[in-house]
Amino acid sequence: MSPGGVPGAGRPASVSFGEPERWPRPFARRTRGQVVAAALCLVLGTGLIGGAVTGAWLADGPEGPGTRHAFAVAGDLWHEVPVDQLFPPTVQGRGAGPGEADRVWTRIAVAPDSGCKGAFDALLTRALAPVGCERLLRATYTDATQSHVTTVGLLFTEADAAGMEVLARRFERERLDRRGDLMPLPYAAEDTAAEGFGPGQRASWAISVLTDAPVVVYAVSGWADGRTVDEPQPAEDAMRSGATTAPAQAGLGHEARGLADRFERTLRQRAGTPTERPS
Repeated sequence: MSPGGVPGAGRPASVSFGEPERWPRPFARRTRGQVVAAALCLVLGTGLIGGAVTGAWLADGPEGPGTRHAFAVAGDLWHEVPVDQLFPPTVQGRGAGPGEADRVWTRIAVAPDSGCKGAFDALLTRALAPVGCERLLRATYTDATQSHVTTVGLLFTEADAAGMEVLARRFERERLDRRGDLMPLPYAAEDTAAEGFGPGQRASWAISVLTDAPVVVYAVSGWADGRTVDEPQPAEDAMRSGATTAPAQAGLGHEARGLADRFERTLRQRAGTPTERPS
């Protein structure tokens, strides 16, 4: 624009860009060593970029914000989810029975939500003490024939992720989930098929200490007719092929493990846990 001129008047000034840098023409004439070196640089560069992306993914992995959020959400489920969603009136167990037979369980009683005082035998109370007790929810189910009863428990702890990891490792290392003196107690409700389901009627059980949620999931099964059991057996042992104990022959190991697994899976789905880590 000339002095005193009007902005925008006349043709715009022409702008000239420098000639672009040009690669020497004879790329194809490069030596074999130059080609190999160029290819190696490309591979290394791609690897570095891929590593950076993978690092970003891992940042939201087991210790990332996604998992931390799901852990916190799971800890609040006990007072945010209606009882009929936490303990559905009917639970489908496709392939959960002996020989992968289907199972259907019907809820017959729900215990009032409570603390853990008096809810476990003394030794199990001591084993669970390091993670604390925020809330305990329990319900009892019966199978389609009403010959078996199973209590499912969801213990919401006060622990953080590190605390749950420590407890899970201890249960695995010392095999606490298989000790007969650490069986959970059943919930026996009056005027139901589980009315006679007391400590002496416990036949099989399963306990899972979750590491991606502040929850211990357990199930304990027995006969609905109130018979006592001399040799209770952990679910994993009762489910083994060829097991001949009374709980194994009756499929009570499948009852306990089948219900515990389904409640564990449902809890993870509701919490939006990114990955299902071993429990």
